[in-house]
Amino acid sequence: MKAEIGKLEMNKKKIDLKSLTSSREMSLVVVLAVLCIFIQLRNSIFLTPSNIGDMLINASLMAILAIGMMCVLLIGGIDISIGSTVALSGMATALVMRDNPGIPAFLGFLIAILVGLAAGFIIGLVIAKGRVIPIIATLGFMNIYRGITYLIANNQWVAAYQIPENYKAFTLGKTFGINNMLIVTVICYLVFAYFIKYTRTGRKIYAVGSNSEAAAVSGINIANVKIMVYSLMGALCGLVGGLWVSKYASAQGDSAKGFEMDIIAACVIGGVSLTGGKGTVFGVILGSLTLGILNNALPLINVSSFWQDAIKGLIIIAAVILNTVTQRAMDKNNLKRREM
Repeated sequence: MKAEIGKLEMNKKKIDLKSLTSSREMSLVVVLAVLCIFIQLRNSIFLTPSNIGDMLINASLMAILAIGMMCVLLIGGIDISIGSTVALSGMATALVMRDNPGIPAFLGFLIAILVGLAAGFIIGLVIAKGRVIPIIATLGFMNIYRGITYLIANNQWVAAYQIPENYKAFTLGKTFGINNMLIVTVICYLVFAYFIKYTRTGRKIYAVGSNSEAAAVSGINIANVKIMVYSLMGALCGLVGGLWVSKYASAQGDSAKGFEMDIIAACVIGGVSLTGGKGTVFGVILGSLTLGILNNALPLINVSSFWQDAIKGLIIIAAVILNTVTQRAMDKNNLKRREM
C-alpha cells in the first residue's frame, strides 16, 4: 500500500514539474535569460546596475499600458488608439499647467487621467452600444484624438520652460531610493493583479473573452464589461500621458505615435491571446521586459536601426509560435491529470 502511495506521489511530482517547465511564462523566462547572457557577452555594459535601472525606467511607460491592453485583449477586443489618447491627455495637462504655473503636480496627473478616462469611455460606448468592430472604432478614434490634440494646441508644442519644475521633477525623483516611475508601475501591476485574479469583475473579463454567449446566459452584462475595460485602458493612457510630459519635459502632437504596436507586441510575447480569454499579469510583465531589453540592447550591440524593427518582428513571431507549442503541451498535461 505504501509503495502504491509513493508511486502516485512521484507521478504527481513529475506531472507538476512538466506542467511548470512547459508553461508560457517559464519558457519566456528561459528565453529572457538566454537573451541577457548573449547581450552581456557582446557588451559588458548591459547588466551594470545603471543600465538596468535606465532600461526599467524606459520600459515603465510601455509596461503600464500593456496591463491595460491585456484587459482589452482578454475580452476579445483591441485598441489601436492608445498612442493618440496618450498624446491627447498629455497635451491637455501640459496646456493647463502652462496657463496655470502654480498648479500642484498631482492635479496635473489627475487631469491627464480624467481626460484619458473620458476618451476610453467614449470608445467603449461606441463599441459596446454602437456594436462597432473594435479595430474599426479604435482606428477612427486614433485619428480623431490625434486631430483634437493638434487642434487644442494650435499645432504647437508645449516646451520645457512652460511646464512647472515640480511636475518635471516627479519622474526624476526617488522614493526610498527607487525611481517614482518604477513605483507607479509596480503599484499598477499589484492593483491589476489583484483585480484580475481575485475580484468578481476580473473573472467576468475572462468569461466575456472565453465565451461571450455563455457569459451573457450566466447574467453578465457584456456591454458594461466592455465599457469598463476600455475606460480602464483610457485611464492608464491618461496616466502615461501625464508621465510622458513629465519625463520628456514637453508635449507634442505626435507624442507616442505608433506606440500601440509595441504594447500589443508586449502582450502577445507575454502569452496574451488575441482571441480573448487567456493571459496573465506575470506574462505581460515578461513581455514588457523582453521588449524593454530589446529596445535597450540592440543599440548597445551596434545593430543597425534598419534591422531593429525586423528583429523585433521575428521575435514576436517566434513568441507566438512558442506560445502555441507550450499551450498545446499544457492542454495535454491537463488532459492527463483528468484521466488520472
